Amino acid sequence: MSAVPELTLGPIPYHWPAERKRDFYARIADEAPVGTVYLGETICSKRSPFFDHHYDEVAGRLQRGGKTVVFSTLAEVILKRERKEIEALAGLEDYEIEINNAAGLFHRSGRPHRVGPFMNVYNEETLGHLVRHGATHACLPSEMPRASVARMAAAGREFGAGIEVQVFGRASLAVSARCYHARAHGRTKDNCQFVCEEDPDGMGLSTFGGRGFLRVNGIQTQSESYINLVRELPDMAALGITHVRLVPQAVDMVAVARVFDAVRTGAAEPAAGEERLEAMAIEAPFANGFWHGVAGHRRVETGAVQQA
Repeated sequence: MSAVPELTLGPIPYHWPAERKRDFYARIADEAPVGTVYLGETICSKRSPFFDHHYDEVAGRLQRGGKTVVFSTLAEVILKRERKEIEALAGLEDYEIEINNAAGLFHRSGRPHRVGPFMNVYNEETLGHLVRHGATHACLPSEMPRASVARMAAAGREFGAGIEVQVFGRASLAVSARCYHARAHGRTKDNCQFVCEEDPDGMGLSTFGGRGFLRVNGIQTQSESYINLVRELPDMAALGITHVRLVPQAVDMVAVARVFDAVRTGAAEPAAGEERLEAMAIEAPFANGFWHGVAGHRRVETGAVQQA
């Protein structure tokens, strides 16, 4: 019998106001059936001062709600102050740490840590190297197809490492040293005036034909569609994936978590779970193309699942 993967909630990728974040995490603590919550600013260090002083309070609230708290680092480290912040975060002993950049690996090497999806762990050799230097867990990049994930899950069992896969939310496609979000409003990165706060679910980009194409979130480029792998959860359990991740979006994430939890635990059929997600009238289209080895924006009707 396959083990049931743990449901997790990734760090908020957007620049939400502090009160919105506090309210969000209060609901997650009290109502969401997730086992682990990742906290931290992963996209832009300029956002950090708006919420840094709330993390102790939020982490405590989540722990009282029965959640494991893991702190995630920035995906891109350029400035000296960012390197200092990473060094301080990597030194935490009271919480698990998820590393999303090589600077974090440098400071945490030899001590237990998780590896986040921005580190691009694509093969067994990379996973083995990271495990030998202290990694206990890896969240794989969202574009990896099932066949590759199956091999990574097998390697995770061999190395004794957890393997996590994103099952809901926009895919992170790229991060850049430049901020297109600021540039689109005629501003520079240094004088952005935090314009990204105006787009709580990312700034939409359209094709010349007016079709939604991508989302911009500060220095990050995301998919327009939400990954939705609720139908694929039983297959993931059979492969031995240990954790499945929801990425916070500007929707009712407690309701989303309840759907995934019901399917994850067998309380609801995958088709019923998908119907419940559809009934939420989420504006973004759903996609599962990456998992099925086709263009990521596509939605494959799951009948015959591709085999590894």
